[in-house]
Amino acid sequence: MSSQSLQGKRIAFLATDGFEQVELTKPREAIKAAGAECVLVSPKDTQIQGMNHDEKGDTFPVDQSVHSSTAEDFDGLVLPGGVANPDSLRTCSHSVDFVRDFFKQHKPVAAICHGPWTLIEADVVRGRKVTSWPSLKTDLINAGAQWVDEECVCDEGLVTSRNPDDLPAFCDKAIEEFAEGKHAQQTA
Repeated sequence: MSSQSLQGKRIAFLATDGFEQVELTKPREAIKAAGAECVLVSPKDTQIQGMNHDEKGDTFPVDQSVHSSTAEDFDGLVLPGGVANPDSLRTCSHSVDFVRDFFKQHKPVAAICHGPWTLIEADVVRGRKVTSWPSLKTDLINAGAQWVDEECVCDEGLVTSRNPDDLPAFCDKAIEEFAEGKHAQQTA
């Protein structure tokens, strides 16, 4: 666990139905333990359904609608995976704009597993070194990214990991980047 303090920071978690539950809960626990306020942002207004692989998990209350959220209100963003979650988010223009705005404001973003699908839609992976669930490799390459098969990759404030097994490294690196703050080279 990282010793970085996130005291006074607000971190958005953007998700909707079908997110991989552990990819939201483990980073949220680690980031809260480091001192940050974690805010669950979603296109849905009430609650969202987590998944444990292909089985339904728990439901989680939404803290804030993406329709009334802005990247200016947060210090960083986490994008959990799961297949249905990012596939749905990338069809929601408010969600895509929300993600893109973190890059325009040079704020750190952490995406795991299928989470980078939303990054592709926001057109923010071009020229970046990233990793993901293996099935996204071609999509990321076609979007201009350099895809690698590594536990955790960080490119100018963009943290990516492949799957739940990578969560310890993913959480530590995300906390480190959130503690550091703005990234002047990060662009949309």
